[in-house]
Amino acid sequence: MSLNFGNLLGALPGGIAQGIIWGFMALGVYITFRLLGTSDLTVDGSFTTGGAVTVMLVLAGVNPVVALLIAAAAGILAGTVTGFLHTVFEIPAILAGILTQFALYSINLAIMGMAANRGIPVDKYVLFVTSRNIPGSILAAGLLAAALIALLYWYFGTQHGSAMRATGCNQEMAKAQSININSMKVIGFAMANGFVALSGGLLSQYQGFADINMGRGAIVIGLAAVIIGEVLGNALLGKHLNFAGRLIFVVVGGIIYYFVIVVVLWLKLDSNYLKLLTAVVVAIFLAVPNLQAKSKTSFRLAGKRSMKSSREDG
Repeated sequence: MSLNFGNLLGALPGGIAQGIIWGFMALGVYITFRLLGTSDLTVDGSFTTGGAVTVMLVLAGVNPVVALLIAAAAGILAGTVTGFLHTVFEIPAILAGILTQFALYSINLAIMGMAANRGIPVDKYVLFVTSRNIPGSILAAGLLAAALIALLYWYFGTQHGSAMRATGCNQEMAKAQSININSMKVIGFAMANGFVALSGGLLSQYQGFADINMGRGAIVIGLAAVIIGEVLGNALLGKHLNFAGRLIFVVVGGIIYYFVIVVVLWLKLDSNYLKLLTAVVVAIFLAVPNLQAKSKTSFRLAGKRSMKSSREDG
């Protein structure tokens, strides 16, 4: 098997574009997974919802940018449903997400006219991002990512955003500060799925179609981007990594994840093993912080024992 490095270099820009697009979804996962301290499985459905809404609106003649905004609104609605199931009916967050995701499968089919996939004639429309103009897509998606990261940084620095972060850190303490934790959770779920649906809408424009299964396993990809970004950020900046840096590295994690995918495809490995590879990558990066903590603890214990034995000898 001969490998052509030119093909690898040629595929990298496309990996960057898709990595940034998935980075929006990773930002949504970061909100629930890190800031609210829960796992929201709604994303597998709301990602497809974003793609389905975007494609159908573009086909109906709606401006592609406006279609993305409406897709994000649809994701916000889906997240709100999960939030209400969790807070009002006290259904565990994971189960609430599964219920919403399950319902979205039928809803997404209905949005696409009961078709499993719908395509966009890319020659007929001027899309916000498209695989036919990868440099332009990287620029457009990159600028949008920068703007939304700046918006998130500003929001979570406000009193309302700080209240949401406090809810995720310590619910009892948040209650003691008169914070309505249920409202914070609903808003957090809604915001997160808005980002996820936006990501789905961007991907549907980039690839030129929406598919009913396009969101399958999205939560794992999002977790991969979050974990990879966190590990890389901590390795490069350590204690100097602030909240803005964490948000940036979440998107960078999405890009690195897609670099791995590009390399795997370049190596001509069976693409059916991509999900297995993703699971392994996530497991490794999840284990790294724990292993680092254990190694530091073991070194400290070894140092203390060494000092203790030297004192006893002395």
